[in-house]
Order: sequence, then C-alpha cells, then structure tokens
Amino acid sequence: MSQSKVAYSMPESPFVLPPELIEVKDLVRRIVDEECIPLESTFLADNPEWERGGIGGESLVDGTLPAADWKRLRTIAAETGLDTATLPVEYGGMGYGILGSFVIAEELNRTIIPFPRAFVMGPLYSGNEEQQQKYLLPSMRGELSGCYAQTEPDAGSDPGAMTTRAVLDGDTWVINGTKTFISGAHRADFHLLLAVTDPEKRQRGGITMFIVDSDTPGISLQPLRTWQSSRPHQFTVTYDNVRVAPGQVIGEVGGGFGLGQQFLAIQDRLSRGSLACGFLSRSLDLAVDYVQQRRTFGKPLSERQAIQWMLVDVLLDLKSIRAVSYETAALADRGEDVRAYAAMSKLMGANWGHRSMDKIMQIFGGLGEAMDFPIPHWYHQIRHGRIGGGTDEIQRILIQRAIFSEGKSLWQA
Repeated sequence: MSQSKVAYSMPESPFVLPPELIEVKDLVRRIVDEECIPLESTFLADNPEWERGGIGGESLVDGTLPAADWKRLRTIAAETGLDTATLPVEYGGMGYGILGSFVIAEELNRTIIPFPRAFVMGPLYSGNEEQQQKYLLPSMRGELSGCYAQTEPDAGSDPGAMTTRAVLDGDTWVINGTKTFISGAHRADFHLLLAVTDPEKRQRGGITMFIVDSDTPGISLQPLRTWQSSRPHQFTVTYDNVRVAPGQVIGEVGGGFGLGQQFLAIQDRLSRGSLACGFLSRSLDLAVDYVQQRRTFGKPLSERQAIQWMLVDVLLDLKSIRAVSYETAALADRGEDVRAYAAMSKLMGANWGHRSMDKIMQIFGGLGEAMDFPIPHWYHQIRHGRIGGGTDEIQRILIQRAIFSEGKSLWQA
C-alpha cells in the first residue's frame, strides 16, 4: 500500500549537507575529475627530474609532476579559494569548519594527486598573539609547516607513559628524549612537541606542549623505512639538551595532553574517515566500469554474483563510514566533545575501509597490484590507518569508555 502524505515535515534524507557545502563539494569534485585525475599516470611515473610536490595532507605516494603542473594546481587552489577554504573567517578563510573540511578532504582523496592547500595544526589556534604571528599566520599562507611529536619507542598508544622530559633550568626549558614515527619531520619548520613537565601528574596536568623550531641545536633525525613509501617520510627524532624559552609553551604548562588529544581526534582520527570515503568512492567508480567491460568465460564480471556481492559490501561500508563521520564532524562544529565519535570514524574508516579496499583489489586481480594504478597505493595508506594515530585496540577502548560514561545518548536516535 502506497502512502502519499505523512504527518511530519519530510527531510530530504537522514542527513543533508547545507547548500554551501554541497556547492564546494561539487566544485572540488569537478576540479578532481578535470584537473587531477588526468595527471595521475604522469604523477605515478615518478620522473626524478621533475619537481617533487612536497604538498601536505595524507598523500604518502611516491610521485612527481613537472613544475608547470604543480603551478597550475596552485593557481586553481588560489583562484577558487580552496587553498584556504577551511580556515576560520576571521583568518581570511571561508569558515567551512570541521564538516566542510571533511567534505573537501573526501573529494580530494578521490585522486592520487596531492592538492595544494593550507594545513594548519589545530593547537596553533591556542597560541598567544606572538605565537600566532610567528607560526599560525605563516602556516596559513603555506610559508611554514610543522610536525606533531608525541609517539615514543615505548609510548605509542599510551602517551601518558612518555619519557621525554622538559625541565625548567632558570628561564629556559631543557628537553631530552626521543620521539619516533614522526611524519614529515624532515621538512617541518617547527615541532609541536609533548613532554613531561610533572612526572607525578603526567596526562592529568603533567604534560606540556612546546613549539620547537627545527633548527634548534640538539635536534637530530633518523629516517625510518616503511612499506608506504620508498622515500623517507617518518623519522625518529632525538632531542638532546634542547633549550627553549618559556614563550615556546603552547597554552598552559601541564595543559599539553588535552591539546594533543584534540589534535588527534579531529586532524588525525576523523581524517581516516575522509581518507576511506575518498578512496572507496573513486574505487567504486573504477570497479563498476571495469567489471562491465572485463569478460571471463564469455560473460562480463558484472554478471558474476561473487563480484556483485563484493561491490555491495564496499558500497555499504562507504555509506556507513560517511554517515558516522558526518555526524562526528557536525557535532565537533557545535563544540561538543567528539573523542568517542572520532574513534568510531577512525575505527570504521581504517577497518571497514581496509576490508573494502581488499575486495576492490581482488576485483581488479593483477591490475589491482600495478603500481601505475591508484589501488595498491591506497591499499597501503588505508591499512596504515589501523595503526597510525592510535591502534584499532585503542579506539575500541575509547569507544567502550563512552558506552559506560555517556550511556544511551550515544546510541539512541
């Protein structure tokens, strides 16, 4: 029996993006389709004579483009305003917030090409006026970049166990310790470093965040080799009697752990959701076209039930990851505590994204392993999401805590 009228205001869908974000989503999608995707084969050819992009974001792919192509992408980013779209209005951005950042990131992650745009580390907004002038504003203009130094050899998923110490010696902080798996340390102009300043309090008021200039004496880097890239991307960083002024403390002494957790929740864990959504969205584009063209034993792959069901699984994973991530981002823009929600987005994006990317690779067979094709590169990146930024197990711990602390509000509609 059909029903033509209901006694409530019918929403267009359970979650509809506001018109402003639909507009920017469509703009980014068009740029990716028309400008970025056609450059992928050139980028993955990785000609060492071309300029290395060195653009921030999630890309860990070994690739290069001629300088003229990078220049064109930078021009497009500037002319459309996408280079600063996610910055607050008071800093010259469009103020699209965390949800807008997710929407833009998902679309940009549909391509293997890293798109030039401002990446501002969240804790810099908590800096004082002098720190904002020296670090925040230049970061917004793309003149400076930083790295986040928290993980240690024996303190990864348990940052409260870190051993890096900062001790006040007169009017100078002296930092000693080792951080590891620090992404982008080789090109960072400054480090956002977490160090113990009160061993008794630790994460409950005893960890402080410092801005440490990369050229400060006592800092040394050792590259780490990982399966994601043949080029050094992550480093072990040693701080040997590194001296910094009190003015290099971000926020309050002892307040660094909270700043770090906020950074991880929004700019790391939630970003794993946009990574998965972008990868899977484009992968479905490619796979659906491929299975209708590829024939085996006289029939297209699209008529094989095994293939059909794998595509169904990918679609359901994608839509589920996006739904939870949208909710997380919208709640964050309302100023709510979203640590548990960000953990859900990361756990789903990394795990469900990984299992779906595995299905996509299986659908393509041998082609799915070809390094001049995006799929194997995305497979590496999405698998890393189950470790980087806090392991699967840590995300489950965070979520189960919320189940018992927040109760029904977490799951009731």
